[in-house]
Amino acid sequence: MKQTNYTKHFIILSVFTVILFFVNVSLGSVSIPFKDIFTSLTGGIPAKESWETIIINFRLPKAITAVLVGSGLSICGLLMQTLFRNPLAGPFVLGISSGASLGVALLILGSSIFGGFLLSASAASLSLPIAASLGAFLVLSAVIIAANKVRNTMSILIIGLMFGSLTSAIISVLAYFSEAAQIQQYLFWSFGSLGNLSWNEISIFAIIYFIGITGTIVVIKPLNSFLLGENYAKSLGINIKKSRNIILLITSLLTGVITAFSGPIAFVGLAVPHIARMLFTTSNHKILLPATAIIGAIVLLICDSIAQLPTSEFTLPINAITSLFGAPVVIWLLIRKKKIFI
Repeated sequence: MKQTNYTKHFIILSVFTVILFFVNVSLGSVSIPFKDIFTSLTGGIPAKESWETIIINFRLPKAITAVLVGSGLSICGLLMQTLFRNPLAGPFVLGISSGASLGVALLILGSSIFGGFLLSASAASLSLPIAASLGAFLVLSAVIIAANKVRNTMSILIIGLMFGSLTSAIISVLAYFSEAAQIQQYLFWSFGSLGNLSWNEISIFAIIYFIGITGTIVVIKPLNSFLLGENYAKSLGINIKKSRNIILLITSLLTGVITAFSGPIAFVGLAVPHIARMLFTTSNHKILLPATAIIGAIVLLICDSIAQLPTSEFTLPINAITSLFGAPVVIWLLIRKKKIFI
């Protein structure tokens, strides 16, 4: 496929993303004319003042969050699938998401064991993201230390899975000793949510996100070489340990901040990289990275639009929608394609 065809693909996907973004903003329990939505987003004043508040303070942040989360998780999935050369690897294989979940579980469920301090701390607005970030950072530190101790990349994958199992076991123990209301609060967080962020939180989210995305530019060459094995990468002069640590750090940073602010959102990071490979029929990460990011944003915007239940005041858990989308895609890939990596 020629480069010009890739440009055409990117233009079409970008236009589709913008359309879906406006569609996503237009959906909700309050019906707002599309003309007023466009007016509000372009700096004008809609027919009703309350509509502007709904659009600017609730719907626009949620749509931006969907773009950041969808693209971030998809890029993490691509990095993990390439690093481990495993088509079923995703952004959560390192146990970073489990570490974030453990941090939140300690905050919400731990008050039954550790007393009222955690209960009062959980009421603060940024307490859940901070707790999730600390949990993710602890697991990240352990994974990086382990990565420097072992030579085999597959061993890191197994270590990450073991960290995930360990944190899940601790969460189960905490849940056993917790009250029903606390378990329900933690359960609601685990469903994932795109609509609870303020503009200040989105600013923090976006800064960390762009730091992680910028880091992917550094590892494009190592990622392409990893597809043919570590021995081939060494022959090209790639520093395996350094490149591996950078990839792990980028994935952990993005996965940690996404889980901290939006909860654990499944299947997007696993399914979208395969969709990108199918649409672009290339293994060049210079093409795949932006393609995966755009498609990930599109997928989560669609999933969030479906979750809105138009004309209803209820919103389905985003995790349920992404799983309903992602699971059939992965099953179809395994059945139809003998060779997933191009």
